[in-house]
Amino acid sequence: MTLGEWYQATLLPTSEKRGFLCHFLGLTQIQTLTRKDLVLSENEIHYLSEAVRRRLDGEPFPYIVGTQEFFSRPFFVNPSVLIPRPDTECLIEWLIDHIPKNAKAADLGTGSGCIAITLKLERPDLEVIATDISGDALAIAKKNAENLGAEIKFYQGDWLKAIPADESFDVIVSNPPYIDQHDEHLKQLTFEPISALTDHGNGLSCIEAIYSQASALQEKPSVIAIEHGWDQGSAVRQLAEKNSFKGAQTLRDYGGNDRFTVWTE
Repeated sequence: MTLGEWYQATLLPTSEKRGFLCHFLGLTQIQTLTRKDLVLSENEIHYLSEAVRRRLDGEPFPYIVGTQEFFSRPFFVNPSVLIPRPDTECLIEWLIDHIPKNAKAADLGTGSGCIAITLKLERPDLEVIATDISGDALAIAKKNAENLGAEIKFYQGDWLKAIPADESFDVIVSNPPYIDQHDEHLKQLTFEPISALTDHGNGLSCIEAIYSQASALQEKPSVIAIEHGWDQGSAVRQLAEKNSFKGAQTLRDYGGNDRFTVWTE
């Protein structure tokens, strides 16, 4: 079978077919178009067929190839972590512009580490720490930090409680589990870690825990930025107000939906 024949016979979006060819055959994007006469080996056909089968079964493309681009950088991913989404890049862009110089930022529930690592690489003046309750997620985050050359301190545990008492910080950022347990969208995300998607309640308990723990700190942060669902802006602002973080604002993602709420001192 030639590359061209495989291409014609494979019922996947063009971008995914090219992605598999690049990943499994080591081709460039241009070569996937110019080398249609390339004869595939039995091993190559096997790997491609298995990848296509997994994709047609609904497994996300990034899990199959093991990476996802975020802020123009490749991040390792596996089913222990959420796949980074473009909407979170909006949060990063806001943070880059609004975090004070030489501040210390804490990324809570870091998952793949995409927020913490991107912040450090885009703002080298920052000191960045990151937490996650999952040891498997932290392993991926540490691998990404090492691969991308970002110096991050990692701690395992529950939100702010994971951070040692002698570690002070100025900024809290988080993309916590915020999907309501009854949201139909969850049924489309069966391959991703459920504990990183939902709190098994109304989607607000983790956000409330973060605000509550932040309000109990002796040294209050100067910036808090939390990603949430498109319909949760009002509820999140109320939680901020309830915990003495008055004047929080909800900002929108690339699609024009409410996506993250920020509070600044």
